[in-house]
Amino acid sequence: MDNKGTQALLMSDVYLLKKFFKDSLISVSTTDVEGTKKLNLPLEKIVPTIVDIPFKRADVLSKKAGIERDELKYKFLIIFGLLVMMVQTFLSLFSALFTKVGLKPFYRGEVFRQIKTCDLVISCSDENFKESASILPTNFHWTVTWWSILFERMFEVLMVKFFGKPIIMFPNSVGPFKTRLGSLLSKVALNRFSYLLLRDRFSYETVKALGIHPPKDLTADVALLLRRNSNFSGKEEGAPLIGVSPGVYSHSLSAEDIKKYVMAHAVALDAAIEKYGFTVLFLPHYISGFKFDDLEISKLILQSMRNRDSAKIIETSSVDKFKSILEDLDILISSKMHPAVLGLSSFIPTLCIAYDRKQIGLFNHLNMMGLVVNMREVNPDIIFSKVSFLWKNKEEVRRLLNEKIPLLQNNTEKTLKRVLYNAVKLK
Repeated sequence: MDNKGTQALLMSDVYLLKKFFKDSLISVSTTDVEGTKKLNLPLEKIVPTIVDIPFKRADVLSKKAGIERDELKYKFLIIFGLLVMMVQTFLSLFSALFTKVGLKPFYRGEVFRQIKTCDLVISCSDENFKESASILPTNFHWTVTWWSILFERMFEVLMVKFFGKPIIMFPNSVGPFKTRLGSLLSKVALNRFSYLLLRDRFSYETVKALGIHPPKDLTADVALLLRRNSNFSGKEEGAPLIGVSPGVYSHSLSAEDIKKYVMAHAVALDAAIEKYGFTVLFLPHYISGFKFDDLEISKLILQSMRNRDSAKIIETSSVDKFKSILEDLDILISSKMHPAVLGLSSFIPTLCIAYDRKQIGLFNHLNMMGLVVNMREVNPDIIFSKVSFLWKNKEEVRRLLNEKIPLLQNNTEKTLKRVLYNAVKLK
């Protein structure tokens, strides 16, 4: 839950469930039990996943030990996590069997009790079945990471079906897949869903190409439905605000590519400040404490700017405050998916620095493909020219968003309602 997008998705999922089924009791299985508790959502139980994801376990242990992700010790923690996952898988099989026949389970008993007694299981909105970010290069680190995630997701689905429960997928991105193993793990899982909801056309076409047989629908990202409750504001009287939610992927991009990304933003933002008088607000979306997280990238861009007095970094722990600040902006530049989603849902003219086709799919929904820049092709001139276009055409872009966003919101909510009601009837 150090990722605002994950917060936004879970909060939106729970909001919709409570809206459609007011008396429902909701339990959440998560890799971040403590972080989920801090959201103060109306949940009955918050329990861990059936088996741990190795890189999540490695991250927790690394933070405690002060180990960076590019150190050899971190790689040993990943290997250790894979071994633990194998043991947990073995234990889960027996624990699930004990739970089903009414015996006391000896491993993660509360997780299996929640599955056994529930009416419906939902695979939360996100990107649970894929093997890479489509625009970024892949490597051994990310391949192993995604294999482990796909195995964990597949195993969860198989356990749900072992208990005979219907399972539906809330709006997800699916694919791309780069290996036969990744495709196989996903096909085994996806073919056991009662219904699939996909949040972009690329994912919809991927699922069709895989020969996945459950019924499916195309929606938009569910975080478009998120409503804020905070009045926090970063608005400064008289100064137009340009928000920046930067982010790179240190295990996918080289040090030289990261430097290029940082300097492209710094030079373009300096030019925008000098020409249009902007105040720049850096809004880090993912603050993990690891090298090259969004906070560090924000600091690197700020340090590289000439006009540092016209820029500042705003750290927020909650997605509620994050969205409140976004709503005060005149323009947003986002390299991450959900700052863009949250900004667009507030009708903020937004420039997308894309690393994945899920972002392209969102902007394609809105007929805004001219405001998407490939992360690997980013340079100061492109960013500045797009910012200039947005500033000069901000009212026209806002009118477009006022027309398109409510349509996407209505379609997404209606589709989810229909699918949920049908899933409950299947029970």
